[in-house]
Amino acid sequence: MEIQVIIANTAKEREKAYAIRRRVFIEEQNVPAELELDEYDNHKNTQHVLLFTDKEKAVGTARFRPYGDGVLKIERVAVLAEQRGGGVGRMIMEAIETEARKAGYKCLKLSAQLHARKFYERLGYQSYGEVYLDAGIKHIAMTKTI
Repeated sequence: MEIQVIIANTAKEREKAYAIRRRVFIEEQNVPAELELDEYDNHKNTQHVLLFTDKEKAVGTARFRPYGDGVLKIERVAVLAEQRGGGVGRMIMEAIETEARKAGYKCLKLSAQLHARKFYERLGYQSYGEVYLDAGIKHIAMTKTI
């Protein structure tokens, strides 16, 4: 199996990212569609990452965007259920971190669903603040200095 992580530059590639997010967030987690797809998806500074297990099968995605001086915000990290636990999420996060370093970012921020907190901690993220609800799901803010 050939693994490939790309920046989704075309409309077709972004649609693959949105399809994964629809399955994970809207269908599995019951997040309202109007909250899941938002104004940042098509913003000029937002980038989307896709992970393929072969040339056509996209199984994971995330988006990232500038969020202040030297800060990159990672959002909408999603991996198809049948691919979870196999390193897809880690590879997506490592790809984003590589891009962030190349672009000169010093800090990564994200809002983790509480059940995923340990995953991000294993990648070096630290939580801060209080647990809060977003789209009816418990979240915690996390950060990592790179």
